[in-house]
Parts: sequence; C-alpha cells; structure tokens
Amino acid sequence: MEDQALSLKTLVMYTTRPIRDGEHEGKEYHFVTEEKMQELEEAGRVIEKRTYPSMHGPWHYFTVDDGVDLSQDDYLIIGTPESYVKLRDYFGEEKMYPILLETDDGDRLQRALNRERKQDQPKYSEMCRRFLADEKDFSREKIKEAGIDKVFRNDDLRVCLEEIRAYIINHK
Repeated sequence: MEDQALSLKTLVMYTTRPIRDGEHEGKEYHFVTEEKMQELEEAGRVIEKRTYPSMHGPWHYFTVDDGVDLSQDDYLIIGTPESYVKLRDYFGEEKMYPILLETDDGDRLQRALNRERKQDQPKYSEMCRRFLADEKDFSREKIKEAGIDKVFRNDDLRVCLEEIRAYIINHK
C-alpha cells in the first residue's frame, strides 16, 4: 500500500462484529449494525456477504459498492476465495486478479494469539474458532474452485512483497 508506483487504494469491507481494541472505523472495516447491513442489502449495494457463527452470535462480513470505479483506480481488498469469486463475478474477470498469501499455520496461530492477548477482554475461544474456520475457507479445494493458481508464500516478508509487487505491475 505504501508503494506509490502501484498507487493502490483500499476497498474497506464492512462487518457487524464489534470493533477490537486498536482498530479504527473505516480503516480495518466499516463497523455497522445488522440494521445498517439490511439497509445496504435492500438498496442493492452489497456485492458479497459471508456469515460466521461466532461464539458471540453470527457476525457478517461483506463488501459494499461505495462507488468503486475500477476504470479509474486500482484497489486492494482482503477476503476469502469465496469473496474473490463474488467480486470477480460482479466487476468482471478481466478487472480482478487474486493475491493469495500463504503462511505457516503455527506462525498464523501465534500472530492471532499475540493480537488477542492485546485485547482488554481476550476472546480465545473465538480466536480458535476463526483459526479453524480459515482452514475450511482457504482449503486447497476452495482455492482451486475459485480459479486461484498463484500463491505467494510469506516465509520472508521482503521477498514476498517483491514478488507481489512484480505480479501487480505485470497485471497493470
């Protein structure tokens, strides 16, 4: 995101889950009520939505068309293979290309634990549920079904970022 040559904008997703310590409205997510989500759905602005049965009730994550113009700007969005497929179908395959990062499960779990420990009220059971849900959401089968054939291995951050930068430049 900091690479000015790429000039990427962030497409910020929406969620109904509570904001965590250290998060900011409009940066990590737009944090909204279920009523606001329904309002956006009724207006036909929700592109894709996923619901996760958290330990604290259902949490929804979704992408809203906030006037995105892919003919003017390039965006980066974080999602799952399922959300990629829905965005690709909405915007067109020629305008979307996936960047899938892969990290060692132990590292991923440790990062989640470190993040959760910083919360005023850590929710470890929810952290474990998310970790296990990611195993399903990012399974080899779902990645293949989504047509994602390029995976970036995040063993060395510098090398990984260089590979991603070259991939983006090649697709511009």
